[in-house]
Amino acid sequence: MTNSLKGSSAIVGVGTAGIGEAHGRTHLEIMAEAANNALAEAGLNMRDVDGLFCSTLVNFFPTLTIGEYFGIQPKYVGGTSLGGSSFVKYAIDAAAALQAGLCDVALICYGSNQRTAGGKLATMSDPPVSEIMYKPRYPIIAYSFAAARHMHEFGTTREHLAEVAVAARKWAQLNPEAYMRDDLTMDEVLSARMVCDPLSVRDCCLVTDGAGAIVMTRADKAKDLKKKPVYFLGGAEEQWHRAISEMPDVTTTAASKSGERAYAMAGLKPSDIDVLELYDAFTINTIMFLEDLGFCKKGEGGPFVADGGIAPGGKIPVNTNGGGLSYCHPGAYGTFLLIEAARQLRGEGGDRQVKDAKTALAHGNGGTLSSQVTVLLGDESTL
Repeated sequence: MTNSLKGSSAIVGVGTAGIGEAHGRTHLEIMAEAANNALAEAGLNMRDVDGLFCSTLVNFFPTLTIGEYFGIQPKYVGGTSLGGSSFVKYAIDAAAALQAGLCDVALICYGSNQRTAGGKLATMSDPPVSEIMYKPRYPIIAYSFAAARHMHEFGTTREHLAEVAVAARKWAQLNPEAYMRDDLTMDEVLSARMVCDPLSVRDCCLVTDGAGAIVMTRADKAKDLKKKPVYFLGGAEEQWHRAISEMPDVTTTAASKSGERAYAMAGLKPSDIDVLELYDAFTINTIMFLEDLGFCKKGEGGPFVADGGIAPGGKIPVNTNGGGLSYCHPGAYGTFLLIEAARQLRGEGGDRQVKDAKTALAHGNGGTLSSQVTVLLGDESTL
């Protein structure tokens, strides 16, 4: 039976601002710019927005603060924080709210000026009580734990991890908006400063500023707006733990379940997907998500990415904007997964455009491999 959410709503505008460095602007200023850019794409303005979905690293009441700053009075909001996966979740929530008539124009947005304001990742305000006594270095220690176990269990190598970083940089070099576009070689990744064994600084996402926004509306209205609609086909979320020490198996994430259910809603399978946008906070993420989302068997992610498997011209295009490793990572990356997926499906990727892209998967990760959210998008031919 076809799920009623499939094809019921669409992304009709996307926008970014302050990518890399915000040059003295606050997170709210660049978020407003991104939101207005997204609305302008759709031929809408802030007065049209009656659904607001947002969270930040600094606002305790995100929808209240941001709604007031934008000068809007939304009738439906969502501000659940799951970390970087939150914004992919918001696409599911917005699709459901639009279908139910709870709102007519949904705005999903995020912004951070963490690089120019402080130069460091935001501190963790609610660290896992069972782990904090050991003074771990969050979040990298959790991901290095997963990487080390994956290497032990399946023979994954540091060279495999480096392939992910090099592929991301090759995509970024095709994207004029990407923050890091210099050449990056395997040797440079492998010889880079070790941060938390086995992850070097080049296995870690960037620390940047940046804001992103997505506008969604019902499919019937989407057809009358300025941009080619990108339809919501399916989505699902799942979480298994908060602390990495409570993760049932550190080599398998809840993406294995969120992906299953998202595919089922969309009536698609991994072989039907043309473009993959995966939350690559660390190189191990990409390898594990390729496995958990069904693009290769568990334990075969390393060989799958080898020899440029996910780089331009490889087996499958992954993180076509450069990802969190080379495009930007302003503390939370989920909005940019959806933005790049939409741009690819609209044929607006420029030099990085994937030929004949009709379907895209955006997968968000939050916490320490804790929250997993999968969304499938498609052009009109997929309905």
